[in-house]
Amino acid sequence: MRQFLLFISIIVVGLIFISRLFYLQVYNSEAHSLFDDNAIRKVYDYPERGFVYDRNGKLLVANQPSYDVMVIPREVEPLDTLEFCALLKINKDQFIDKYNKARHYSPRLPSVFVSHLSKEDYAVLQEKMRKFHGFYIQKRSLRSYETNIGANVLGDLGEVNNRTIEKHPYYKMGDLIGKQGIEASYENTLRGVKGIKFIQKDRFNRNIGPYKNGEYDTIPEPGKDITITIDETLQAYGEILMKNKRGGVIAIEPATGEILAMVAAPTYDPNLLVGRDRSKNFTKLYNDSIAKPLFNRSLQGVYEPGSPFKLMNALIGLQEGVISPSDIVTCYRGYHYGNRFMKCHCAYGTRNNLVAGIQHSCNAYFATVYRKILDRNGNASEGIDAWSHHAKSFGLGEFLNNDLYVGQKGRIPDREYYKFAYPKTFYSTYTISNAIGQGEVATTPIQLANMAAAIANRGHYFTPHIIKHIENETLPDQFTKPKHTSIDKAHFEPVIEGMLQVYRRGTAASLQVKDIDICGKTGTVENFTVVDSVKMQLTDHSIFLAFAPKDNPKIAISVFVENGYWGSRYAGKIASLMIEKYIKGYITRTDLEDFVLKHSLEDEYEKPYSGKPFSINRGAVYQVVDDKEYASLKEKVKKLENANKLED
Repeated sequence: MRQFLLFISIIVVGLIFISRLFYLQVYNSEAHSLFDDNAIRKVYDYPERGFVYDRNGKLLVANQPSYDVMVIPREVEPLDTLEFCALLKINKDQFIDKYNKARHYSPRLPSVFVSHLSKEDYAVLQEKMRKFHGFYIQKRSLRSYETNIGANVLGDLGEVNNRTIEKHPYYKMGDLIGKQGIEASYENTLRGVKGIKFIQKDRFNRNIGPYKNGEYDTIPEPGKDITITIDETLQAYGEILMKNKRGGVIAIEPATGEILAMVAAPTYDPNLLVGRDRSKNFTKLYNDSIAKPLFNRSLQGVYEPGSPFKLMNALIGLQEGVISPSDIVTCYRGYHYGNRFMKCHCAYGTRNNLVAGIQHSCNAYFATVYRKILDRNGNASEGIDAWSHHAKSFGLGEFLNNDLYVGQKGRIPDREYYKFAYPKTFYSTYTISNAIGQGEVATTPIQLANMAAAIANRGHYFTPHIIKHIENETLPDQFTKPKHTSIDKAHFEPVIEGMLQVYRRGTAASLQVKDIDICGKTGTVENFTVVDSVKMQLTDHSIFLAFAPKDNPKIAISVFVENGYWGSRYAGKIASLMIEKYIKGYITRTDLEDFVLKHSLEDEYEKPYSGKPFSINRGAVYQVVDDKEYASLKEKVKKLENANKLED
């Protein structure tokens, strides 16, 4: 037997070698293992990102070529660092930092060394890349914004971080991903799918051609084009009107829930966050902790809604059967409860029914309605839960389940919310401020605009959304199926009549627009802030809610202007102008337009940080912009008008 032992050993070893060679050449050559093969270089082919159009087919976002210098650290050979840095326009410390970062990510996988080379820099560098082993140039697309508006709508692209890479293996170091707005919400739709090429290398680490003639290569799949619901002209006009102011504006088409405009002020040019200066510009915007241009006030700003919330209390009162449209409440310049007094602007002895109560924004009327709602069954704890249920059926106090990247819930309190403050006994007078949209009630601009749309539709709404069309796809049901409120349709008519009278004879009578029946509600909300641990009262917020026309409404809108004094001073004017702009396409109330463009609130925003004593302003105090800035804003408005005429 021993004489065969050597022979058997040779046969076994031979079989092992043959099996291993078979594994390496056949099984291990499959595409899934090529990523681990050091003799194969992987080159990604990035797809064109999908284009973005506005609701009228206007191109908003396209692509432009960009070039990244990639590095594979283990393949880097000694090089003239100073020459390379000069070509890349970086210094030696930056070179070392970038190289160490790439090596830490992976010595054998490619990562971005310098991104976003210009065409000129690429042309110069391309001729000399042969001198710098381990580095190569990769082409990809960058965004090209064909507009300078809608930064909070469109969003931007930025490099993925390690957390994203760990969560989504599709992304590699240096890849770009949507960071905000549409780019983030529809990242998977817009990005497409990367292609990949496998390049065979020889023992000297030189490229010798496609691996297996490109058998495992894949081609990129371009991203899908999308059409969003935004009207670029209306969006641009809203941003002009909100210049030198802070706040949010949301306009919705009631019949569909499509968002026509989503203005957050202050804003910025989306082109600032493209290219090699993105990081520097983003840092500057991010560090502006006073104006907060990256904070989307139209979606994230949480404010007490003030008097527009009286409409909700009117609807709940009607639904609960505690009031009728003809019931009269006499106002004695306010409302007494216990030893306290809620002031009102009505003349002493004014008798208000539902329509007049809305028209004059009577605090006494709505405090009475609120108490009747909560005390209906003699149990305020049950009453506030019923009240909360009705309000939430309008999308208040909840995320709206929309397709927007950011948002806030706002707040509609119930008995559970108050149980810590009032663990045992609970009375309606404890929360009387809710009657006028203050106290613990809080909403975002988009929630209030959605409430306006639900009233305009007489009891239903469509989830507000930003997407209108995706290439070769249909919209999900969540955007096309109506959501019904808990209020019967019949109860909306007297409330809508009250809103109409706000414009005809009430608190917005000076804001009427010829030939358009606008239904609206003004709001003025006390405004507090904390600076250096000290609570300060600032100038009141200006709030307005409206829809138009009264019948077959085309637009519902909410406007929040921080420190704007009172509802009709800024927010109401802006709402009327945007309604007229959308419905008519031109402006007849140029007096309102001139007022809004000429006046700034920047002084109001600087007060708490000026280091000087100040008092709140409730009078006619105006800060006027200089003639040059006013002329510039008027010129922008004129360009919008001319653009509309050309399109028509």
